[in-house]
Amino acid sequence: MIGLEPVARPDAPLARRNPVAKLAAALLFAVPLLATLDPVAPAIAITIELAVLPLFGVRYRVLFRRVWPLLAAAVGVLVTLVLFAADRSGRVLLDAGPVVVTSTVLLTALGLVLRLFAVALPGVIVFATTDPTDLADALVQNARAPARFAIGALAAFRLLPLLGQEWQMIVMARRARAVEAGRNPVAKLRLFVSTAFTLLVGAIRRGTRLAVAMDARGFDAGVPRTVARRQHFGAADWLLVVAATVVASAALGVSVALGTFRPLVG
Repeated sequence: MIGLEPVARPDAPLARRNPVAKLAAALLFAVPLLATLDPVAPAIAITIELAVLPLFGVRYRVLFRRVWPLLAAAVGVLVTLVLFAADRSGRVLLDAGPVVVTSTVLLTALGLVLRLFAVALPGVIVFATTDPTDLADALVQNARAPARFAIGALAAFRLLPLLGQEWQMIVMARRARAVEAGRNPVAKLRLFVSTAFTLLVGAIRRGTRLAVAMDARGFDAGVPRTVARRQHFGAADWLLVVAATVVASAALGVSVALGTFRPLVG
């Protein structure tokens, strides 16, 4: 199970930046990449993200362990486009009955897969280098987010690892009762849906109890709250936000200059 605690070296130069600054930089870096369908801009973005990873104090092996679910999503995008793409112009690369792969389909799939990684990696890096409590404090102090929202998000974030443990407990409990699907794919699907529903019911009950407990302890008292740990937003944090915006704009500029820019709309 993937943990949610920071895995970066605390002395890394970019890992020490304000959590709100890192979150804003990730958004400003990723969102412009949604404007194009070409593979050039996201490829440049991924190269830059991997190049600055040591500055965040995260090892490449740790990052790859955290982004492996994206590989499944990438395969899903590729299969969907190969089977259901409407535009099949260009040179035919593979013609196997109903499956026709052309150069346009392959280029579109490559652009979408690279964009998926380019947009997701900044968020993975931010949460891999940020303590959830520091993030909640920074949202309240620097982003002026409501304390109820920030503390509630922190509580939910802390409870996420329990979902994996509860899933394993439900599976083992059913296995002890000889409730197994065997090799029947339909039975496996029904068992998966049933387990997911059980997990959802348990999560809702825990969330309700937690909300009542937090209200009982005055987390939504409506009075000004004090903070134990100050989150400072300095010049280096502003520089990180500006640099992320400039680099994202430069990646799009290179795509336009090379003539590969394909706007998402229009």
